[in-house]
Amino acid sequence: MGCRVLALVLGLSFLVAVGAVPAPPSLAAPPQAPAPRQGQDSPPEKLMSWDQALLGARIYLGRLPKTMPGGENDTPERIALGKKLYFERGISLNKNKSCHDCHLLTKGRAGADITPTSKGATGVFGKRNSPTVINAGFQSMQFWDGRARDLAEQAKGPILNPIEMALKTPEDVLAHLRNLEGYPEAFRRAFPGVAEPLTYDHLAEAIAAFERTLVAPAKFDQLLDGRESLFNAQEKRGLAKFIQYRCVECHTWATVGGRLSHKMGQYHPYSDTEDPGRYEVTKKEEDRFVFKVPMLRNVARTAPYFHDGKVATLEEAVRLMGWLQLDRKLTPGDIADLIAFLRTLDGNPPPVEEPK
Repeated sequence: MGCRVLALVLGLSFLVAVGAVPAPPSLAAPPQAPAPRQGQDSPPEKLMSWDQALLGARIYLGRLPKTMPGGENDTPERIALGKKLYFERGISLNKNKSCHDCHLLTKGRAGADITPTSKGATGVFGKRNSPTVINAGFQSMQFWDGRARDLAEQAKGPILNPIEMALKTPEDVLAHLRNLEGYPEAFRRAFPGVAEPLTYDHLAEAIAAFERTLVAPAKFDQLLDGRESLFNAQEKRGLAKFIQYRCVECHTWATVGGRLSHKMGQYHPYSDTEDPGRYEVTKKEEDRFVFKVPMLRNVARTAPYFHDGKVATLEEAVRLMGWLQLDRKLTPGDIADLIAFLRTLDGNPPPVEEPK
């Protein structure tokens, strides 16, 4: 292990020294005020070598772990209860909405509903796009504004949200469950040895246990396992550009995002300024228009894009990110190469079928 760490440190030092990759956050400029990189009149730059790109991928990204954190107490009974709750429409105001209705998993779907924003139990649309639930437990925060620290905390929110599932209190939710066949016994099996198994905390923990099963490795992970022949020339160029163009400053770790918050419109303002982002949570001016950096696993399968769902295609999303966040006017070739790499992040968890 010591030799491997030393090798990575030496490799990182080399890549930073030659300018092939950005310095890690501890060495880089603060994310709110990075140095300009390439405006529209900058000369063409030489692309890093494949060996440099692969080393950068190992350092900045890495292979997706096989299990999500927090699942030490997950049992088959708890996971089964969580799956049933994930599909349960009986815990919404009009019994017409479940977690699954906004985060679709059956038939190999990618954990999102492929709409700009989702319709709630009363027919009103939310203001933010529903992100994928696949691999979500690897993120360091949940929701676009990062207000939940983990899957269990996130699971409590939509049920009580007046636009989403629209129940009013945790007790309302538990009253619904007590009147639905099978749930009291399912909670007792999932949480044995406790005085009151059917609680709102246990509901959230069960849903989180099910969601922790939604681990979806991709071709990119096979690359990091040593199968370089799986990547074609365009995918290799895309990975090299993703690192060299500094996309990895924000879209970092094995999730390729979901670990940091950042201002939307770093160099140039984003057109939609109605949603103040994390400012709604903290009331700090520096958090205005700050959002969680989305993870890019399965990004090619989860259009439309951004927190408001107003960007229809991946091509336009990549173009805008280059300009808004990096002050870089990407060429059509750049965009095609980057998307080729992004498609190597596609992956499915074990098949999910609706409980009978």
